[in-house]
Amino acid sequence: MSEIKVNNIQSLEGTHGPVVSGITTMASSGAMSLPRGDTTYRGGRGRGLFMGGQVPGGVTKTVEYITIATQGNAKDFGDLTRTSRDLGALASSTRGITGGGTSPSDDKNNIMDYITISSTGNAFDFGDLNYASRGTRGLANNTRGLFHGGHDDAPAATRVYFNNIDYITMASLGNASEFGTLDQKLYRIAGLASPTRGVMSGGNTPTPSSVAVNIIQYVTISTLGDTQDFGDLTQNMAGAASLSNTTRGIFAGSGTPSDTIVYITIASLGDAIDFGNLTQGRFSFGGAASPIRGTFGGGDGDTQYNIIDYITIATTGNATDFGDLIGGINQQLTGCSDSHGGIG
Repeated sequence: MSEIKVNNIQSLEGTHGPVVSGITTMASSGAMSLPRGDTTYRGGRGRGLFMGGQVPGGVTKTVEYITIATQGNAKDFGDLTRTSRDLGALASSTRGITGGGTSPSDDKNNIMDYITISSTGNAFDFGDLNYASRGTRGLANNTRGLFHGGHDDAPAATRVYFNNIDYITMASLGNASEFGTLDQKLYRIAGLASPTRGVMSGGNTPTPSSVAVNIIQYVTISTLGDTQDFGDLTQNMAGAASLSNTTRGIFAGSGTPSDTIVYITIASLGDAIDFGNLTQGRFSFGGAASPIRGTFGGGDGDTQYNIIDYITIATTGNATDFGDLIGGINQQLTGCSDSHGGIG
């Protein structure tokens, strides 16, 4: 897919207004940055990342990126410190962090990696989670990140499942600390955030009778403690992708596979509402958002996918084709961005 341009004007969403022909206008201050011809990326402007996953050749450590405002195929960013799939991710406006997952290269499933989103390159070690967790997921505001749920990598008969919530201060390297607990043991439970509230939804219960659930629960990110009831999804969902702007949260897909997209108003407790449909029903895929647009990459379903879909978060309706992942079909990957709703 080719990049969309209108009269050679390219718009990048962000907190400082659009970039027009290399000039960034400051809507209120009248200040100006990025002199003509300066194409250096500035953080917090809407860069989305898709990381890790399962590709035809095996488990990957590849990181790809998109500019969320500009439709087109993903580009190579760098590599995680190890191959990993079924992992979680979260981000501040400057730093993307992955946690957990499973890797054929080792059994260290509590690893956290970090990258500087504005600078392409390989990931570095951030620290460790309190528990080795495959199927964990993440959410964050611009200061604190939370990883929640999952299970260890033991065979199903002896597998240990978690209702743990860990937290990190994203600006400070180090190991995670205990935040609280989910209302039950779950894995592949989607997460998203506003600047103050973290919301988790769906997920799978432990085997051998594993089922998807429709529960939505929430925490106040600044306050340690257990989750509280938020409402219910329109259907049971597990392996969903999630994203948000500051007011609206989006959950999409499930392991049926389902093409359902639903939304919540993060500040208002209550049940989810139908939003629209993905271009393909799928699960185990990544989400990345700007304040205006949400994107979904990869996934598993009736087949495996390399597609990227997008929606306009404020407007209910079906997803539209954005482009493709460059690493080929990929499932059990994760996603994050430098301008999601938790950042504000």
